[in-house]
Amino acid sequence: MKYYAALNAWVLGGFGGERDAFACIDDAAEFGMDGVELTIGDVVPWGIPADECRRIREYARERGLGLRSVASGCGWSQPLSAPNEEARRNAVAMVRDYLRIAAELGAECALVIPGVVNAGWDPACPVTPAAVVWRQATKSIQELLPVAAECRVAIACENVWNKFLTDPFAMRQFIDQFESPWVGSYLDVANCLNVGYPQDWIDILGERIKGVHFKNWKSEDFGGGLHGFGEDITVGEADYPAILAALERIGYRGPVTVEMIPFCRLPDMVLPDRELGRAAAERLREILAR
Repeated sequence: MKYYAALNAWVLGGFGGERDAFACIDDAAEFGMDGVELTIGDVVPWGIPADECRRIREYARERGLGLRSVASGCGWSQPLSAPNEEARRNAVAMVRDYLRIAAELGAECALVIPGVVNAGWDPACPVTPAAVVWRQATKSIQELLPVAAECRVAIACENVWNKFLTDPFAMRQFIDQFESPWVGSYLDVANCLNVGYPQDWIDILGERIKGVHFKNWKSEDFGGGLHGFGEDITVGEADYPAILAALERIGYRGPVTVEMIPFCRLPDMVLPDRELGRAAAERLREILAR
C-alpha cells in the first residue's frame, strides 16, 4: 500500500522558527516527500492571517505537497488540563486558534497534547493529580468539539511523556467519551516504547488513529530518557514490520510523518539540520517500501 509520507517541520525549521513554512515545503519537496507537517508557533506564527495561510497552502500545492497534519507543543506550557480555570480557558483559546490555522492550511488533523500530569525533564513543571487532569482536559476538549467540527479538523491526542493516558486502553476510553469523529489519537510509535509496543496501540485504537509519527527509541536497563531518541529512525526498539502490519490490519490511510528530534545529541543538539532531514526522508521511504 502507498502511504502518505511526510516530514515534521521541527527538524527542518528548528524550534525557534529559524526557517519559515516555505523553506520547509521546499526541503520536503526536494527530499521526495508527499507532504510536510508544519509546526504552529515555530515555522507558522500564532495569529497568522487567513490569507497568509492560503498562500502557504497554495505554495505547497504548487510544489506537489500536502499539508494533511499540523503539530504544536503549546500544550506543555499552556495545558488544556490546567487546574486553574483562567489558565485552562486561555489554553482552550489557544487551541481554538490552532484549529483555525490548521483548517486554513488544509490540514485534516492537529496534534494536541491532551493534558499534563508532569513533564519529567522540566523541574519547573508542577505535578497535577491525574484525576484533575482527566476532568479538566475533558472539559476543554468538550468546549473545542464545535470548533473542530466547524473547521473539519480532528483533535488528535498524542501519547507523549506527560504521565497521562500512558496505555492504549486509557487513551481509547478518553477518546470514546466524546462520541465524536473529531477527537482521535495521534500515535507516536516511539513515545510508547518505554511502556509497551506500538503495534498493540494500533490494534487497540484502530480507526481512532488520525496521524502517526515515526521515530525510534532505545531503552537502557528497563529505563532510559530523552537521550534514547536517536538520529536514525531505523535504530532502536520500534519493530516497523509489526507496526506496518498493524496499520494494514486497521486500514489506516492517514499521514505517516517522521518527527526526528535527535535528543541523543544533547547537550549539543542543533536544529535545523537539513542533512538529518534528508536522511530521515530516505529512511522513511525505505521502511514504507518494505
